[in-house]
Amino acid sequence: MSSNNESVQKTVTVALVLCLVCSVVVSAAAVLLRPVQAVNEKANMQMNILQAAGLYDPSKSVQEQFEQVTTRLVNVETGEFVTDMDPDTYDQRKAAKTPEMHRVLSGDEDIASIKRQANVAKVYLIESGDSIDKIILPIHGYGLWSTLYGFMALEGDANTVAGLGFYEHAETPGLGGEVDNPNWKAQWTGKKVYRDDDVAIRLVKGGADRSDAYGVDALSGATLTSRGVDNLLKFWLSDSGFKPFLDNVKQGRI
Repeated sequence: MSSNNESVQKTVTVALVLCLVCSVVVSAAAVLLRPVQAVNEKANMQMNILQAAGLYDPSKSVQEQFEQVTTRLVNVETGEFVTDMDPDTYDQRKAAKTPEMHRVLSGDEDIASIKRQANVAKVYLIESGDSIDKIILPIHGYGLWSTLYGFMALEGDANTVAGLGFYEHAETPGLGGEVDNPNWKAQWTGKKVYRDDDVAIRLVKGGADRSDAYGVDALSGATLTSRGVDNLLKFWLSDSGFKPFLDNVKQGRI
């Protein structure tokens, strides 16, 4: 009987020791790999910015290519640059959850279903001398199952789309997940955003006419995701989003 008890005790002891060792190894690995993960996340974000602007070259390093990009912070309400904060350390998602750094959106205004908007937003610029060649704007909003995070790139006229891409979402593969389809993303290039100072770019159910300067095909079989993309673009390109900044660019105030 004592032999059986001793065997059970040994088994439990060995199991506990193994669990402890594994926990220590996993925890140590997580701590040691955290800096590497942070570097990879930053590189991935930079790649997505370059891809949205149509500037990514897989034969070159992301870091090298991103040297042409200037990261700035913008006061969303005034559209003016913020110079007393570091754009490299500023976390826009965290700011949207910090009471003194965001504003709560009303139901009528919150067409993108984001609830809270950071008062300061990042923008990414490709510059040539004193002129701006491209503007890359971070955008996000709710689709069917998830919040879609992405970038819209505009030409220096602050009205012509250079590209669009989403880097994070959980939409249904083959339906809402078609936001990742290169053929769909290619339709955005060259489209116009504003008509008579109003946001006119939109997704068209059943397919947009190729001569339509403002229309892009809605995602087939993904009505709610299409509506979400349409709404988030209307929000971020409106006076509630980046329009004050884009107006400043157009008027040469920036």
